[in-house]
This record gives sequence, structure tokens and C-alpha cells, in this order.
Amino acid sequence: MVGDSPLLVSFDLVGIFVFAISGGLVAVRKQLDVFGVLVLAGATGLGGGFLRDVLIDATPPAALDDWRYLLVPVAAGLVTFVFHPTIGRMERVVSVFDAAGLGLFCVTGALKALDYGLSPVPAALMGMLTGIGGGILRDLLAGRVPVIFSSELYATPALAGAAWAVLAHEQGWTLAVIAIPGVLLCFGWRVGAILRNWRAPIARGPASV
Repeated sequence: MVGDSPLLVSFDLVGIFVFAISGGLVAVRKQLDVFGVLVLAGATGLGGGFLRDVLIDATPPAALDDWRYLLVPVAAGLVTFVFHPTIGRMERVVSVFDAAGLGLFCVTGALKALDYGLSPVPAALMGMLTGIGGGILRDLLAGRVPVIFSSELYATPALAGAAWAVLAHEQGWTLAVIAIPGVLLCFGWRVGAILRNWRAPIARGPASV
């Protein structure tokens, strides 16, 4: 299977690590104890992939079947707990890492969904879910409005990266040509939105009941 390639497993683990750092940082700012930091880091790093695997019937989910998928978010949570003053001062850097995780996850999620027999459109949606699912779970557990429901461009770049991966896979291109441009498309779009404050349109004027 394409999803079992060393390149995509590496993408998955790196994405888990950077997402887990963002979850751990939210937990520290909510003044949770070390257990809470580890739980939120794990939920952020593993949530999207866990949801994808359950929905496509890839059981047991990778997070429960491979020790590396559990070790990586624990390590990220501990790093964040110990070094949070330094990490907290690097807010923009953490956002860039989060964008990298989004790009990595949307591609690996889409390709794994294709491996399990989904057609192109559902596979692209599964890729997007893999990218945004952990952040949704993090924000809900932390009592925040999930970032994808704000006007920030977050889910759209993930869907674009996943769509590229699906289309390139359908063309029969090599894994590197499938994965790397998809990651860069999502990452570049998300970083551009952060740096230039690109926003999705929102309704204007008073809301009617």
C-alpha cells in the first residue's frame, strides 16, 4: 500500500509531533497539569488520524497498532511542558510548524483513504479531516471555538493539498510527485494566510432570528 511507504510514515510522525506541540502549548496556557498537557498533546497529534482510520475501517487505528504513534506525541508533550516559556515566545514559529503538520496530514490521510478503496472525492475529504481533526478535538477539549469555524483559512488549504494528492495519484505519478507538491501547496497557502492575514468571507450586518 502507498500509505505504508517509509516516506508517508515519516510524514505522519513528523505531523503528529508538530501538532502535539501545539496541543501541549494550549494545555500549558490553560494551566493544566502534566497529565493534561500529555492528553491534549496526544489528542491533537493523533485525533485526525484516529477519526480517519475509524471512518475508513482501518482497524485497529495506526495510533493503537504502532508504538511510534504513541511515543511521538508523549515526547512532544513533555518537551512542551518543560520548555514552554521558550516555545511560547516562538508563537509564529509554532504556527508555521502547525501549517507543516496540516500539509503532511492532509496528504497522508488522502492517500490512506485511497488505499482503503474510497473514491477520489471522499478520499480528499478524509485527507482534510486528517489535517483538521486533531485541532478540532484540541479546541473542544480546551473549551475554545475550533479554529476552522473562525474566518482563518485552515480547512481550505488542507482540502487543496488533499485534492492534489488524489488527482496526482489518479494520474499514476510517483509518490514523491504526489506527496511533496501536495504538502507544499497546503503549507504555502496556510503560511500565506498567517503572514498576510487572509480570511474567508463572513456574514455582515445583524443576524436575523
